[in-house]
Amino acid sequence: MMKMMKTIEKIPGGLMLVPLFLGAVIHTFAPKSGEYFGSFTNGLMTGTVPILAVWFFCMGAGINIKATGIVLRKSGTLVLTKIAVAWVVAVIAALLIPDGGVQSGFFTGLSVLALVSMMDMTNGGLYASIMQQYGTKEEAGAFVLMSLESGPLVTMLILGTTGLAAFEPQTFVGAVLPFLIGFVLGNIDNDFRTFFSKATHTMIPFFGFALGNTIDLGVIVETGLLGIVMGLLVIVVTGVPLMLADKFIGGGNGTAGVAASSTAGAAVANPMIIASIKPEFMPVAQSATALVAASVIVTSILVPIITAYWAKYMNKKKGASVGEQTNNTSAL
Repeated sequence: MMKMMKTIEKIPGGLMLVPLFLGAVIHTFAPKSGEYFGSFTNGLMTGTVPILAVWFFCMGAGINIKATGIVLRKSGTLVLTKIAVAWVVAVIAALLIPDGGVQSGFFTGLSVLALVSMMDMTNGGLYASIMQQYGTKEEAGAFVLMSLESGPLVTMLILGTTGLAAFEPQTFVGAVLPFLIGFVLGNIDNDFRTFFSKATHTMIPFFGFALGNTIDLGVIVETGLLGIVMGLLVIVVTGVPLMLADKFIGGGNGTAGVAASSTAGAAVANPMIIASIKPEFMPVAQSATALVAASVIVTSILVPIITAYWAKYMNKKKGASVGEQTNNTSAL
């Protein structure tokens, strides 16, 4: 038997990106396929919003409010730092990048929407798996609050507070309500949490496929090298503040900060979701989606490697310090 699932899971963000690529191929070469088949097939190919709504609900249900103080401190530090960095980037980028995005040169397709979407969400699953290997159990559990970054809410807040977009209050409520209802139900009854949390992984490929059916592969080809550069930029621009925050506020040695410097797979959806709410972003949504997808891949590959290097460096440094203390004690 073919082990397709295991192969897909070996690809960084594969459960999201492989179906997304398949959908993009269909949309590029047969853009009217959903309309042609209609019915449930059309719903599967164009149902980004309802699929995402169910995903957010199940994600909220899977978060346990009974987290330890260490976990909340660590995750809160990382989440707030990541959001703060994305906000500062948005403020600076708004001064340099036109409303319709860059239209020519190497940075063609780059927009404030793309930058914010890349930087304001951490890949929680990637972070947890890295920290299970290179950190403590409490540090690994810090992904608990990272789920709150998922979805368009934080991106909307950043764009709104920087004056780049105006969202009605009910729009913010509507974006987070499914998540909150799931969160409440999951913490009222553990059976709800167990039942609904199982669906969070299951929904990812369906959502990725529907999202892919909004993307023209020609745009991805055009932004290829720029996407790689942006992925590297995300690691540097968010990684350095995250390391400092982890060390001086979170009580760590910077490893958790490096591990959190990725772009979440779910961030790929944000440009199109924001554009569906505020149509003025639609002209830059496709190129932003392509850039975010590239950043997901680049950060998913490099962040584990950089984290491993940093963790080994810190362990070696710690070992040397312990050795010096032992020698000093012996000399006394």
